Order: sequence, then C-alpha cells, then structure tokens
Amino acid sequence: MTITVHHLENSRSQRVLWMLEELGLPYEVKRYERDRKTMLAPPELKAVHPLGKSPVIDHDSRIVAETATILEYLVALANGRLGPPEDADGTMRWRYFLDYAEGSLMPPLLLSLVIAKLGPLGWPARGFITKMAMVHIDYVESELQQRPWFAGAAFSAADIMMSFPLEAARQRFGLDGKRPAITAWLDRIHARPAYRAALEKGGPYAYA
Repeated sequence: MTITVHHLENSRSQRVLWMLEELGLPYEVKRYERDRKTMLAPPELKAVHPLGKSPVIDHDSRIVAETATILEYLVALANGRLGPPEDADGTMRWRYFLDYAEGSLMPPLLLSLVIAKLGPLGWPARGFITKMAMVHIDYVESELQQRPWFAGAAFSAADIMMSFPLEAARQRFGLDGKRPAITAWLDRIHARPAYRAALEKGGPYAYA
C-alpha cells in the first residue's frame, strides 16, 4: 500500500504528511510550488483534482481531497489509530474539532491575511476581523485549559487538524504569552518526532 500525497508548499497539506508519519503508513510526496506572484497553487494540480488545490492523496487510484476527509480516511486505513476516543463526549469533541478547524476557525484567519494584503484599503475592516478571530482564539484557549488535547486525554487526528489554523494565528496575532494553553499545546506538537519528520519530507513550511 503506497499513498501519494500531492503536497503544496506552505499549505494545509503539511498536516497530511504529519498524520502519515504518526501512523507509520508508507507514502511518497509529490511536491508543488506556489506561483511566486499570485502565491496560488500551480495549474498542474488540476490534473489531480478539478479544484486544483492541495491536499489531495492518491491511494490505489482513489483520489481523496479535503483535509478532514483525508484524515478520517487514514484513520480507517490504520484500524482506528488517532481516531475518536471510546467515550461519547470524546467522540463528539473529535468530530467537532475536525470540522471546526476549517469551518469556523480558519475563515477569519484567512480574511485577516487578505485584509493585510490590501494595505490602507483594508484598514476599515481590520479591527472587526481581528475581533472576530479573537473570539475563536479565546474559545480554543478555554478548551485547552480543560484538557491537554482537543478530543481528550490522548493525542489524536483532531490535534493534527487544528494545527494549521493555530500555527497561522500564532504568526498573525502573536499569541505567545497571551494564550498560554494554546502556546503550550503548539510547543507539544512541535516537539513530536513525527511532526519534525513530516517537515523534512514536506520542505518549506512557514508556520513551523
């Protein structure tokens, strides 16, 4: 069983490499570089998936896209490892944070990046978007004050899913010293051997 990861530099697909390293599943990486002017994915990715985005994996000629879907697919391949806890509350948290990472937390962070690139034109909206993002950051901080990992007592795919938006938030809003639970969690995931191995496989990643 070999999995091909269509990996775009400085992107969400770094989480897929990390997940594969944690699970010890065999995989190979096909790297893509962003357009240096637009910072968008190259057109070659459209040959893999019609949306031309990453991450995408190819497993036995089955194309799987969307990070949360890919992580759940890999959990199934690994016989449930890094899947939801056995208790009902932990299972609900696991599924919730897989969806929350991209569905609720990432949009205001992406908007803040777009507004920053607009320069003076974005100034009127900057305060509103920052306030919106901080509501989510405060919520995540409160969750991590209750337990060491997002789903419960053990590290899981939910933590891998939440890594990209929280790494982005740390870079854009400077959370160190202000959100100790998030900062400690980021330090814990960055210390994991599988995380470091995935960085070596994936190449440049601005949020590490």
